[in-house]
Amino acid sequence: MNTPPSLAALRAAWEPLACRLCILALQHAALARWLCAAAMLAVSLLAGCAALPNEVPRVASHARTDVGDSALARIAAASLPGPDGAMSEMSDVSGVRLLPGGDQAFDARIALVQAARHTVDAQYYVVANDTSGRQFLRELRDAAQRGVRVRLLVDDLYTGGDDEMLAGLAAHANVEVRVFNPLPVRSGGLRTRVLLSLHEIGRVNRRMHNKLFIADNSFAITGGRNIADEYFGRSKPANFIDMDALLAGPAVRALSASFDAFWNGPLSYPFEAIAAASAPAAASARERFAALVRDLDRFMPPADEPDALGRGPVGAQLAQGRVALVPAQVRVVADAAVPGRFADDAGGNVDETAEPQSREGAVMAANLDLFRTARSEVLVVSPYFVPMPRMIEALSHASREGARVSLMTNSLATTDEPLVHYGYARYRSALLQMGAMLYELMPASEAHPAWSDTESSRGSLGRLHAKLAVVDRRWFYVGSMNMDRRSAHCNTELGLIVDSPALAGELADLIQRVRMPASFTVSEVPLRGGLQWSFLRDGRRWVLNREPESNWAQRLRWSVLSLVVDEDFL
Repeated sequence: MNTPPSLAALRAAWEPLACRLCILALQHAALARWLCAAAMLAVSLLAGCAALPNEVPRVASHARTDVGDSALARIAAASLPGPDGAMSEMSDVSGVRLLPGGDQAFDARIALVQAARHTVDAQYYVVANDTSGRQFLRELRDAAQRGVRVRLLVDDLYTGGDDEMLAGLAAHANVEVRVFNPLPVRSGGLRTRVLLSLHEIGRVNRRMHNKLFIADNSFAITGGRNIADEYFGRSKPANFIDMDALLAGPAVRALSASFDAFWNGPLSYPFEAIAAASAPAAASARERFAALVRDLDRFMPPADEPDALGRGPVGAQLAQGRVALVPAQVRVVADAAVPGRFADDAGGNVDETAEPQSREGAVMAANLDLFRTARSEVLVVSPYFVPMPRMIEALSHASREGARVSLMTNSLATTDEPLVHYGYARYRSALLQMGAMLYELMPASEAHPAWSDTESSRGSLGRLHAKLAVVDRRWFYVGSMNMDRRSAHCNTELGLIVDSPALAGELADLIQRVRMPASFTVSEVPLRGGLQWSFLRDGRRWVLNREPESNWAQRLRWSVLSLVVDEDFL
């Protein structure tokens, strides 16, 4: 869709206000419709009303199971417990490896794409138009040119402006690109696209936050990372501290089933159907894509550099014919692509009277059930933490049963979502009073703000992005879901509940050994009340009596704005 200059100027004028209007509108359907009507009236003479196409042909496809001749299938079998994976074929035991390092997490994806013979399925909230995103898409194209079937499913919220890149990939044989729950408006910035979509806010607010990569239905990677430089330690301003898991065995088939449910669902649109008006001819699109990815270096992680858990690159292990995996019972938990409250109307008529419990996704419900089983320890790591009553109840139950409850999130100084931080801040005193320990990530004073001091995020701000929970050093959760209300009620999420004392203990030790010492400990001030933030530096313990690294104007701005936003949308 081409944007007239007059419309572009109008959009530029309102962009600074659009974010505030969208936030206010999210709370009330009537307000959303009123704002959208006003916005549409302002631009209707310039651009007309945007809407999704009514009739969209979708050809269903599913994960392939005839992959026994694939090298990845053979390596997966050799990497599972028992001789040649025999045990895994007769049981529900999967193989799991944690991927704490950004370099190795990217290497694992690239190595699996390069080794795939039959299929690559990728499902992401964000695939950025940066070095990592282009390298990833280039490998998908190269795989398709070898005859591999490639299916890429991306949430539409952040695809605005990336149509050229996605169109170029989709123009290749053996590739199909779909976007989840597209906004009616394709051009303009994010805030403009959301503002002009408020007439469908019930639907548009449903975002696919899943992160999943599957090669030959034999190996899968899921966790917290999107495809962008900041998730792989390659961004100078800031990098995310994150966690993925690599899997083989029965869990991969369950993950493939989740992918297929989203891929074939009514909210996943073939890219060509929503970008037809501006799509170039196929040959031209391929040429432009080739130009976009031509000058990128090949990604090569340090071959002899172990990650924070002492393991070498996945690519090197694949080349040797066996990947070091830990046997574990794995439960795949996935939210429905179209829950019952959306199923009757793709336009998004939501039952606003429903109780929060009835709108809770499967991934959040599984975590709350896990917390209630705790008897000795609950360790929760989430970049955004806005607890609902049922989460507070579950953690309180664990505490009453004698479990030590520790919660770790970003501080105001490290978060990329200050509004969400203030949603969390309302609950700090209540969490402390129920006996929880609170940790907030400090801005990195050390040179390496990641899981270990060997990673490549030197000189950048470390921001927590991992979504983890460890219970009794036996079970752990890793996935895409933040411990907040948006994840519970609005987004779709994907995660794993893993029963493995070896991996759970390893993960708990990593958090407590590396990240907690680099965090503020939040506590109540003795006698006079209020909160304080303590930390260790240069062998001395320091105590602050106000929100670290913030000024009064920032605190006032975000605290006031947080008061007018429904916590379900934080």
